[in-house]
Amino acid sequence: MKKIFTLVLAIAALALVGCGGADNNAKSEKVVKVGASPVPHAEILEAIKPELEKEGVKLEIAEFNDYVQPNLATNDKEIDANFFQHEPYLKNFMQEHPEVKLINVLGVHVEPMGIYSHKIKKLDEIKDGAQVSIPSDPTNGGRSLLLLQRAGLIKLKDGVGETATIADIAENPKKLNFKEIEAPQLPRTLDDVDISVINTNWAMQADLIPTRDALFMEDKTSPYVNIIAIRAGDENRPEIKALLKALHSDTVKNFINDKYKGAIIPAF
Repeated sequence: MKKIFTLVLAIAALALVGCGGADNNAKSEKVVKVGASPVPHAEILEAIKPELEKEGVKLEIAEFNDYVQPNLATNDKEIDANFFQHEPYLKNFMQEHPEVKLINVLGVHVEPMGIYSHKIKKLDEIKDGAQVSIPSDPTNGGRSLLLLQRAGLIKLKDGVGETATIADIAENPKKLNFKEIEAPQLPRTLDDVDISVINTNWAMQADLIPTRDALFMEDKTSPYVNIIAIRAGDENRPEIKALLKALHSDTVKNFINDKYKGAIIPAF
């Protein structure tokens, strides 16, 4: 009987050791929670889950369908990071919400704005007095003018950035005529204007692909690179470092290129 009792104690002790080991492993796994727009951001994050698991990091994705809550949730420590915006938007957001203290730690991809046409095949074919349609909203309007400047068609006043308007055009050698149109309607103007500056999402809905159809487009040096934003001071957290490393991997680059076929461009 004594031997049986001793054996039971030994088994119980081994069971406790086993449970303790499992608990230690559970505690060693780190969790990083990222807020993201469903497409393409959450899709890209899903692609790196296996790589993070190998590093002992569990990635949780919280999907948001607006552009306000992800920054607030990150600032309030409800999530660890967010992935949905570009740096100009983040800077403007923090100006409007001074309580928010977030930083850009990584650029991942560009959803490029492009210049499209049904009438010409190269920008140097554009004629004097050509009709140009651009987005009518301030954010995309300024972005489109910066792109036209980069393409060499206009020159803006010194110091003008993403808030540029038509009134900020300093030089217009081709005497281009501008039509400000609501962004979703821009693809429909292609038969009526010589060139149109169109956001990727609206271009895609019109079966336009930037790398195939755009005469000129933003590249990975664009200030509108979609970024990972975190709270200042969290840069050295191991799980954040692992997240950033995975997002600049060949896995992500290949995923973006294969899935989006040039409509979205890796920024690394």
